[in-house]
Amino acid sequence: MKPENKILACVDQSHYADHVADYAAWVASRMGLPLEFLHILDRHPERSRHNHDHSGAIGMDAQNLLLQELSAEDAAFSKQAREQGRVFLNRLRERAIAAGVEAPDVRQRHGALTDTLIEQEDAVRMFILGRRGQSAETTQRDLGRNVENVVRALHRPILTITNDFKVPERVMIAFDGSSLSRKGVELIAACPLFVGLPIHVITSGEAGKGLRKQLEWAKTTLETAGFETHTALLAGDPQQVIATQVQERNIDVLIMGAYAHSVWRSWLFGSKTNELLRSARIPTLLLR
Repeated sequence: MKPENKILACVDQSHYADHVADYAAWVASRMGLPLEFLHILDRHPERSRHNHDHSGAIGMDAQNLLLQELSAEDAAFSKQAREQGRVFLNRLRERAIAAGVEAPDVRQRHGALTDTLIEQEDAVRMFILGRRGQSAETTQRDLGRNVENVVRALHRPILTITNDFKVPERVMIAFDGSSLSRKGVELIAACPLFVGLPIHVITSGEAGKGLRKQLEWAKTTLETAGFETHTALLAGDPQQVIATQVQERNIDVLIMGAYAHSVWRSWLFGSKTNELLRSARIPTLLLR
C-alpha cells in the first residue's frame, strides 16, 4: 500500500477549475505535500453526428465502410480531447507554480471519476473537488452531480470548493459530539493546514445532553495543539445555526462530517450534508 503522500485536485474544463487549482496550491503549500491535478476523459462523450446521414448504409460493404468511418471519427475526437486536456492541465500546472508549488504533477485518465479516485485513494492525503463543475455552466444546479457520489465512496478528507480563492483567515468546525466530529477536531489538531488560524467550534443543541462536556474536550484538544479556539453551544436547527454563524463570524472554511446516513435514508428524508453545502457557500472540508 502506498503512503498518503499527495494532494489530489480533481478538475474539469470549466471556470471552476481555477478556483480548485488555487485552493489546491494553498493546501499543498501549507501541508508541504506534492500536488497532482487529475482530469478525467469521458470514455463515451456525447457528440452530434447529425451532419452525417447513414440511413442508406444497408449493404455489407457499406456497413464496413461506415464502421471504419465511425472508428476514425472516434479516434480523431479522442486525440482532440486528449490534446485539449493536456493544454488545460498545463495551464493549471503553471498557475500552481506561480502560487509557489514546486513541480506539481498532472494526469489524464479515461474512465469514471468515482472509480478513478477510489483507485488513487491510498496515495492521497486530501482530495480537492469543485462543488460545481462543467455541467453547472449550463444548468442552475447548485451542487455538482458527482459531489455526493464521490464523497460517499471515499474515506480521505475532501475539500469542496465554491468560488474565487481567498486566503483562509478563520475556520469553523460544525461539532455535534459524534465520533466523526471528534475525528475532525483531532485531524485539525494534528494537521499543519490551519496552523496559526483561529478555530471556531460550534454546537447546536441542549446543554443537558452532554454536548457542553464534548465541547470542552474539543476546546482543550485544540488549545493543547496551539490553536486559538472559540466555542459556542447554541439553540436552534443545526443547519440554520451553522449557516448563520458562518456569516456572523466571517468564516472562510467550514469543517463537518458528511453523509452519515445511507443513500436510501437520504433519498427518503433528504440529506443534511447537501442542505448545509447549499447554505454555506464557502469551501467545506468534508469528513467521512
